[in-house]
Amino acid sequence: MEKPMTGPSLLTDDDLYLFNEGTHTQLQHKMGSHPMTVDGVAGTTFSVWAPNAEAVHVTGDFNGWSKDSHPLRVREKSGIWEGFIPGLSKGTRYKYHVASRYNMYRADKADPFALYSEVPPQTASVVWETDYTWGDDAWMAERYRHNALGAPMSIYEVHFGSWARVPEDGGRWLSYREMAPRLAEYAQRMGFTHVEFLPLMEHPFYGSWGYQTTGYFAPTSRYGTPEDLMYLIDHLHQQGIGVILDWVPSHFPTDEHGLGYFDGTHLYEHADPRKGFHPDWNSYIFNYGRNEVRSFLISSALHWLGAFHADGLRVDAVASMLYLDYSRKDGEWTPNKYGGRENLEAVQFLQEMNATVHKIAPGIVTIRIAPEKQPERGTDDPQGRGAPRREVKKGQSRNLFHPATPTRKSPSLKILVALVV
Repeated sequence: MEKPMTGPSLLTDDDLYLFNEGTHTQLQHKMGSHPMTVDGVAGTTFSVWAPNAEAVHVTGDFNGWSKDSHPLRVREKSGIWEGFIPGLSKGTRYKYHVASRYNMYRADKADPFALYSEVPPQTASVVWETDYTWGDDAWMAERYRHNALGAPMSIYEVHFGSWARVPEDGGRWLSYREMAPRLAEYAQRMGFTHVEFLPLMEHPFYGSWGYQTTGYFAPTSRYGTPEDLMYLIDHLHQQGIGVILDWVPSHFPTDEHGLGYFDGTHLYEHADPRKGFHPDWNSYIFNYGRNEVRSFLISSALHWLGAFHADGLRVDAVASMLYLDYSRKDGEWTPNKYGGRENLEAVQFLQEMNATVHKIAPGIVTIRIAPEKQPERGTDDPQGRGAPRREVKKGQSRNLFHPATPTRKSPSLKILVALVV
């Protein structure tokens, strides 16, 4: 077995402090995999949070998927394992083989901070660094006008894989780049101001429509590379169409390669299933009371708003986050410290997330579907101060497997949302 690899760390002491405090907003630049050159030697540095691991190794196509040939070293008491592997570059497939100090747990885990992944059903992460030149300066300079509370907004909701297919090529779905001119023309012709994509973050199960996310920093590779998605958003902006992304900080799937039971403990999710497991979706619920989890999620939100120029996020399944008794019978949930049903940790997270993204990315919108029964002010309010609400006409694409050129507009519906601008 090789000794733990030495090399530079992208994480400063300040980074560790902010991460542990729950206020780091750019973790994707510090953790995960990043190609770099050290003393004239090209390679890739790796960093992963696994505080309850006794060992972490990088396994991949470069070492025949060996589970013990390339160990990482633990960074002091941070619980972060890191190291530099010479010779690895963009396109390398890899996972982390995590050996827990508890219950002999061993698993190959995808990188939580990966910027790109294999095409499902394969599940490895891919070393990546984006290289794209944007052409939407005019849109970005005026974005705040398009997203202003008083501005008209008509949103067309799209599930990418089923919006259009190519019949002459086996009915395959479009790529990000193929979608760009078709969707822009259709949205313009139908009078929509914005397009809202169902989650484009990497997800293993296509049937979930993206709502069971494993790649919180990686666009799904089903339709192309991260640069290809950037091209799509860039093109829509240049045609005067805003882009909103559905984002799922509420729950995540139980697939072994994902976030669940990451280091042999309930690291990202609550250990108590009454708070950490969703009975409707058979998925894990994030532990919003853990500082490092909040840093992870806020960094994810800002990644899509920053690196991909998204104009807004629709936060999915907010009601399930806010209420401890959501979809649970008596005896299946535990009250908060005041005896109530509100998830105070989730409320605090939403407040912090909303305030942070609007501070760092001014001019964007955050949207959440209002629950049918309005709770008391301060729980359903993302900022705790009466978020402005507006009625948005939201056209939903229900035309599964229709030809690549849409021929009809599906029925639209009006739905109450909260918009913070």
